[in-house]
Amino acid sequence: MATPLTPDALARALRAEGVRMREHGNWRTYNRNHKGAWGPVHGVMLHHTAGTNSLDLCRRGTPDLPGPLCIGLIAKDGTVHLVGYGRTNHAGSGSTAVLDAVRTEKALPSRPGPDAVDGNARFYGFEIENLGNGRDAYPAAQLDAVERLSAALCRAHGWSGSSVVAHKEWTRRKIDPSFSMPVMRSRVTARLGSAAPGGGSSAYVSFPGAEFFAIGRRSALFTAVGRRLVKEGCGRYAVGPGPTWSEADRASYAAWQYKLGHRGAAADGVPGLSSWNRLRVPRS
Repeated sequence: MATPLTPDALARALRAEGVRMREHGNWRTYNRNHKGAWGPVHGVMLHHTAGTNSLDLCRRGTPDLPGPLCIGLIAKDGTVHLVGYGRTNHAGSGSTAVLDAVRTEKALPSRPGPDAVDGNARFYGFEIENLGNGRDAYPAAQLDAVERLSAALCRAHGWSGSSVVAHKEWTRRKIDPSFSMPVMRSRVTARLGSAAPGGGSSAYVSFPGAEFFAIGRRSALFTAVGRRLVKEGCGRYAVGPGPTWSEADRASYAAWQYKLGHRGAAADGVPGLSSWNRLRVPRS
């Protein structure tokens, strides 16, 4: 389980994974949190819309089911439209056994149990534009976006591909999405395995996710990161580096991002996958 990412951390994680995004209105603060807490979260839940031109529906919902109906809508061209953030009306009640399997990253039960748990509080929810009739195709760009956004959230939280679940696997009431979830989980697992290790070598520390680098957090890893930044000529420390992630660490990492050619928001001092892999922090 995990504390949900902040909206900015989510956006950074998606960008780092190569997800093409469009942000709509006040998506960062638009949610159903007044109906109950969102989190801790255990995974990513995927849906299909069963319709077309679903952007307004996903954002506004219906009189019987107010929006937002998801965090993001994945369009046919692979664009992820961010429409809300927090508790959204996407999952409804579902199986305790499924939640336990996702939480422990074990195999899902062959069939969901009775609806007993509020999934809106426990999952990131994403809708995929598709009629769901078995004839409407999922273009390659759309499936690539599903893979990337799922991997981005798993990477940020340190989850495996087992943390990605379908609505149809959550409850007996649903059939979405209408593609093979074992295949999609295999794609997510392959992406996590090929991209996560630093430069693809076990000699280096895997990217722990942007959310790991919170000001005031303590970890021996931060000392190792600081030493690499100093070696690269990017250290901005009056004292240190040390085991507590600080503004000096963030300034030093921003200098590293700038050295790599990043500018503006891409050089904000928050580690991303690409810059992390090039830093090559050695395992202790």
